[in-house]
Amino acid sequence: QVQLVESGGGLVQAGGSLRLSCKASGRAFRNYSVAWFRRVLGKEREFLAGITWGGGSTLYKDSVKGRFTISRDDAKNAAFLQMNNLKPEDTAVYFCAAQGSGYGSRWYSDFNWGYWGQGTQVTVSS
Repeated sequence: QVQLVESGGGLVQAGGSLRLSCKASGRAFRNYSVAWFRRVLGKEREFLAGITWGGGSTLYKDSVKGRFTISRDDAKNAAFLQMNNLKPEDTAVYFCAAQGSGYGSRWYSDFNWGYWGQGTQVTVSS
């Protein structure tokens, strides 16, 4: 069993940066792929970025490529999402997920992730 807790959200001005953290319990975390999703108010949760176990491969949604960077530190049982050049449309609740099934397009569906955090709010003001 793995429990995930996100932190690092908050209010930032457009153009600013935030670094989200996902702290996991349980040693199994290092054996799982990890991803970040977000849910904009009134919309479905969407995939943003994923990283394989061991950190060898990453995958990004096109709209955040070049602005967001996913990373992990298995020694600390944690994953991160560095978000730069934030825009008002990035305002959402951001979720960490672990235990992804497969790779590539399978990661885009939240049905293929076994563990979820409770989310952290990010608000970008214009």
